[in-house]
Amino acid sequence: MVDTSITQEMECKICYNFYNLWDRRPKVLECCHRMCSKCLYKIIDLGESPQNDIICPFCRYETSLPDKAGNSLPDDHNIVAALSLGVRTKRYLQENSAELLLSPKRSTSFVNSSHSSSNCLVITIIEVQREATPAVGVYRPSSFNTNATASGWWTVWNCASVLCQTLAWILVWLLGLLYVSSLPLGIYLLMNQKITLGIIFVSVVPSSIVIVMVYRFCQWLCYEFLNCIST
Repeated sequence: MVDTSITQEMECKICYNFYNLWDRRPKVLECCHRMCSKCLYKIIDLGESPQNDIICPFCRYETSLPDKAGNSLPDDHNIVAALSLGVRTKRYLQENSAELLLSPKRSTSFVNSSHSSSNCLVITIIEVQREATPAVGVYRPSSFNTNATASGWWTVWNCASVLCQTLAWILVWLLGLLYVSSLPLGIYLLMNQKITLGIIFVSVVPSSIVIVMVYRFCQWLCYEFLNCIST
């Protein structure tokens, strides 16, 4: 990811174009504000500044400019050094190969002896040690095998849950069928002289109704009792 602050330093704050080493060289005023040479010449051509001076468009500070020559203003050496380094790097890549492994040894070749001053911008790239390649024959379980095992267990679990739900529904339907058919089945058993089983099946429906009514009555009593206590 490119640093935004560095990118902003490399562009003119008037025209918002990037500096270069030709028609947009970074010029520095006495107030330490920068602008490209093209914007500087436009300000000079407007003629709004005093004679032999130029007014900074940012802070209105007057910078002396002999003979209205923009070349007399100094360049920003840090930006010029960065631009020179970028041009040298691009030219080196074009002349040698499409790919280049940058290292501290190779980066020194982009900076000649003329850039040994304190204004020179030097970029150092540190080589990162790679991890050792595992030996051939060392088995490492792949994520594919792990995912396949997990998928198999998940399929078995789904089948088991569906089977349990099906058995539960079958049991509920059987009990419901038995409850509904208990009265006619009990009558049929009584007619066939099977007194005990007939009485049991006949009494299933009324006994269940009585149990439900008793449960609802007890529930109503508890509810009324709790309301009396709370009030």
